[in-house]
Amino acid sequence: MSQQVSRAGADGMGGRPDRLTVLAFLGDPATEQVLRDGLGDMPANGMDIRRGTVRTAIAAMSKMQTPEVLIVDIAGEEQPLHALGELSDVVEPGVRVLVIGDTDDVDFYRHITRGMGVMEYIFKPITREAVARHFAPLITRKTIGQEATRGGRVIAVLGARGGVGSTTIAGNLSWLLGVMAKRHTVFVESDIHMGSGALLLGGKTGPGLRMALETPDRIDPLFVERAAQPVAERLQVLASEEKLTEPLHYAPGAARRLIEALRVRYNFIILDVPFLPMQCNRELIEFAHHRVIVMDPTLASVRDTLRLLGLPNGPWQPQSPTIVLNRQGRPGGLTRKQIEEALKVKIDIVIPDIPKQLNESASFGEPAIATKGPFRQAIVDLSREIGFVANRDDSMIDGTAQLTSVGGIFKMLGFSKG
Repeated sequence: MSQQVSRAGADGMGGRPDRLTVLAFLGDPATEQVLRDGLGDMPANGMDIRRGTVRTAIAAMSKMQTPEVLIVDIAGEEQPLHALGELSDVVEPGVRVLVIGDTDDVDFYRHITRGMGVMEYIFKPITREAVARHFAPLITRKTIGQEATRGGRVIAVLGARGGVGSTTIAGNLSWLLGVMAKRHTVFVESDIHMGSGALLLGGKTGPGLRMALETPDRIDPLFVERAAQPVAERLQVLASEEKLTEPLHYAPGAARRLIEALRVRYNFIILDVPFLPMQCNRELIEFAHHRVIVMDPTLASVRDTLRLLGLPNGPWQPQSPTIVLNRQGRPGGLTRKQIEEALKVKIDIVIPDIPKQLNESASFGEPAIATKGPFRQAIVDLSREIGFVANRDDSMIDGTAQLTSVGGIFKMLGFSKG
């Protein structure tokens, strides 16, 4: 397969109009659904997903024309290397082979991608984010520039409207990544007047954020070190608490420059961004790697979520936003089915209405994620959606002790977690 892959661009076969773009053989419905959600309508000439294994793919490819991209599931295969070798004998030259499996061994990943010509490998349970980041560019041939892949990962958490709980979710996500998973994380509260993220996390505010947004020429590594206030060993907060009579005089381009400086220092940058029609907020949203839209089960929230979904993706965003439905089950609220029918898309994360736990958390200054339960599990699920790759040291976090992608360890952050 290595020779076939290397000739994909040279022989022009990838552009044949009669050739199916993606053909996949997958072993379970959950993986199929995630693949559909992650790729959406990206495949130009269609996508055909069939139930089966790599052995099913071998039998099919010996009788039919191979597509531009072939995705095979090797989970449960006793001899995966041998099976991939057999597959290489029946696919046409130029096909791009992507593999999904259940082996989390780094040597295995290197062997099949470097020695056998497989273009990418992710392993179960896969996520939309992993599919969009690792598979989508190889299918569309639209790569994201190196500037987007080097350094920390930027997540913009948007509230569909005020009061839906986006700050609570962004703050607890930051706590999970920085305190529980020990990744270098900074929480950025873009509302310099009324933001409550620093208060939620027990962090201090300061003038640094405002200075960065008004005078970006001052941004450098030393400035970042001094401006962000520590909450824990690997969690910091960048927030201001300005007088209401002193408006922000934003310098165009400052948000991107701040993001670039933070990405050198931190593994994760969590932006709490109220979607107000301000240039600063628009730039923060545009240059995030992933958008998270938080809504509640109200008609107004549905309307505003539809408007946010209509925003074009930024240059670093290969996938659609993750939608979080907060306070599901609240008396008088819409049902999940009603909301999905109105949005015409699936809700990714659901958080039940648990006001007692969250109110107590806010009152006593202890993050709600510290307590086991549905809220913590929802934040853990959200962390996987936005690209958190756990390792064996993260066994204290419910459900995160598995890697989402062996390749992602080396590609996602660009530097070690140490």
